[in-house]
Amino acid sequence: MQDIEVIADPATAVVALDPVRARLLAELREPASAATLAARVGLARQKVNYHLRQLEAHGLVEVAETRVWGGLTERLLVATAAGYVVAPEPLGAERDQVRGGNQLSAAYLIALAARVVREVGALARRAARASRPLPVFALDTEIRFAAPGDRAAFADELAAAVSRLAAKYHDEGAPDGRWQRVMVAVHPRPGDAA
Repeated sequence: MQDIEVIADPATAVVALDPVRARLLAELREPASAATLAARVGLARQKVNYHLRQLEAHGLVEVAETRVWGGLTERLLVATAAGYVVAPEPLGAERDQVRGGNQLSAAYLIALAARVVREVGALARRAARASRPLPVFALDTEIRFAAPGDRAAFADELAAAVSRLAAKYHDEGAPDGRWQRVMVAVHPRPGDAA
């Protein structure tokens, strides 16, 4: 089971966002049968089976185990990931809203975040299929500024530091070099925005 799976297909997004199916996905962090799920969620087993077939057809659940009871075979299903994120494209977002954006606008930051979801999601799927790790790095911290001017000064210094590091390590002509994206974001913490 993956930690997070990015859903890029519109039909799969529709299936995953259905309230009943979303509840079944949440219940399937541990393998369970349709009968077990039906009892947990208060639906008929046949209805649960219908929804499970839809989830399975779109690759959101998979068979974890089969058990034979007399002449019947019971399938235990499990979610393919502990959590899911829907990429922006199934919801109608433009492919690249980043070019020429205002670096001080929320729309630009959201477009960057959407690109990260889209690109890293695709790379993670490819790495998982190849049973290889994906070389990534993420940094998350919080800072409290005394005044708005401090935030502006911090942004200027951060931009200069990142530019200096990029210039130091960038090698356009490296024969075995690999391009990487670097994204830095600063935004108010939810609940603290004015």
